[in-house]
Amino acid sequence: MMLRRLALALLLAAVPLGAASSATFALVVGVDAYPYEVSLDGAVKDAKDVEASLRRASVDQIAAFFDAAARKDDIRAAWSGFVARAAKGDTIIFTYAGHGAQMPELVAGDEADGLDEFLQLPGFDRSRAAETDHEIIVDNELNAWFSEAEAKGVQVLFVSDSCHSGGMSRSFSGKTRLAHAVTVKLPPPSEEAVSGAAVKETQFRTVTVLAASLESQPSPEVIISGEPRGALSWSFARAVEGAADRNGDGRLSRVELEDYVFATVKTQSEALQVPNFTPQLPRSDDEVVMPLTRSATVAIAPEAEKMHKSVRESGWNGKLALSVEGSDAVPDNVGGTGVPYRWDAASGIVYTPNGDVAGEHIDGRSIQPVVDKFILLDFLKIMASQNPGTVSLTPQKDIYAAGDKIAFNAPASGYRNMVVFNLANTGQIQLLDVQSEGTASAGFKLSNLQVVEPFGADHLIVISTNEPIDAIGAALASKSVDAATVLKLLVTRLDGTDTSVAIQPLYTREHL
Repeated sequence: MMLRRLALALLLAAVPLGAASSATFALVVGVDAYPYEVSLDGAVKDAKDVEASLRRASVDQIAAFFDAAARKDDIRAAWSGFVARAAKGDTIIFTYAGHGAQMPELVAGDEADGLDEFLQLPGFDRSRAAETDHEIIVDNELNAWFSEAEAKGVQVLFVSDSCHSGGMSRSFSGKTRLAHAVTVKLPPPSEEAVSGAAVKETQFRTVTVLAASLESQPSPEVIISGEPRGALSWSFARAVEGAADRNGDGRLSRVELEDYVFATVKTQSEALQVPNFTPQLPRSDDEVVMPLTRSATVAIAPEAEKMHKSVRESGWNGKLALSVEGSDAVPDNVGGTGVPYRWDAASGIVYTPNGDVAGEHIDGRSIQPVVDKFILLDFLKIMASQNPGTVSLTPQKDIYAAGDKIAFNAPASGYRNMVVFNLANTGQIQLLDVQSEGTASAGFKLSNLQVVEPFGADHLIVISTNEPIDAIGAALASKSVDAATVLKLLVTRLDGTDTSVAIQPLYTREHL
């Protein structure tokens, strides 16, 4: 979606970006193939996506390790080389996509829960843990590595798309990046595994850690653009490409990165994840975590540019990958590629590619609106990835049961106009609010929402823009409006404009 990033690109092309005296290094690790563990499907795609986005952003000092090449000694050597070459004010980015796990703490009393976390590399075999523990990277060791950089005044950004604990209440059918815990007490695999225990994350002054989820949550592989991916890695790659750089100065502040990642991970993971930053709050309002000297030509993410090209050249021709079971009724706009949605006509249930229940009691007469809904949702997600808005539900849950009371909040965005509507699990569209010509300054709140049937996947949508919104609001207010009509309106009236989109997934069922 061509949003204000394109206009910024034209301006930025004429000015030098980033700090001329600083350098950026990147260490990228991605592992799918685990000989002694359940392999993953999207971690290497994640790592290669991040690597490509960094290269497009003119970061040329990159060390990348995929699958069997991800050996601890080589990763450690690359880190040491970067620290040796880096000077005060430089930045080292370390990204990891793969399995995480836990083990009994290596230093007694070091961890409140008695467990150390570690990154699991391909060479580790928990059935021979003592013999292969040189192929794990323990959290204490990372603390020691980061301390080396901090001692030189080097900025560190560590992005970990893995998980260490937690469980899901939703009917998710994909893989999580959680390996089985090690239950035996192991000796420390290195001196750093002991010395690093004395270093607490709260003591760091130049280190920022971005984890895929809270420790109580899993980090799932979710379907993005038809492929299993990590929502954090996908979002981080888009951020590096410029989507998070709201003021267009060629640098990513902690606030910009946090705002973008929180909104985009929620959208792409269907609210299964909440990212976790350490420290929890920015050290200052203008703290820069990625002073990248990037090319302005990468200001638009490839996925967004591909969709925008489709809109320009042939009108929106989106299709939905849908597997139909037990019915001869095949909706229009079916035939997209990638992991499909699934409609079981006998039970009337539609499942998302992640395995969630998208809708119940869907028969041959009502499947078309559901298909149209998810095609529209795909379009909205691309818009949101370029300029995400902020919305929230309280209390925050993976899934809500019948009778639950919920509060929905869309704070003021700075745009003059706003429209709020619900994409129901049946495919119906329910207009909630239209604010135009400056009235959007108050935002939108809806208290005491109560969960009722039909159950499945609803999506609350907030579109904020300075473009005229009355025609869109009028269409949404019509009882006969459908998702296909809304899609045409958005393509015609908002494509290529400075428009923010916020998406709040809302999954419900009768009983938890």
